[in-house]
Amino acid sequence: MSCGRLSLMQNNKNLHHYNGYSVSPSAHRLADGWFAAKLLLTRGDTGDADPVSYKFDALDYFDSETQAVGHATAWARGWVDSRG
Repeated sequence: MSCGRLSLMQNNKNLHHYNGYSVSPSAHRLADGWFAAKLLLTRGDTGDADPVSYKFDALDYFDSETQAVGHATAWARGWVDSRG
């Protein structure tokens, strides 16, 4: 299975909504075995004319994919809560 396919499946599995944002946390495995926590936030619905997206790469690094995705999810909630 290719890496791109894994990322797509992972993004669909972890996609959820929080306070008006679509939250898509993911992890990227690095060559040294660490996992970088990544995040895509989109405000508004897919039907909106101009949805606003925020992309965060390498929020932090973790030993496992589960830890990285969990961190990105918690980080998203904090970011959204601090901006309203």
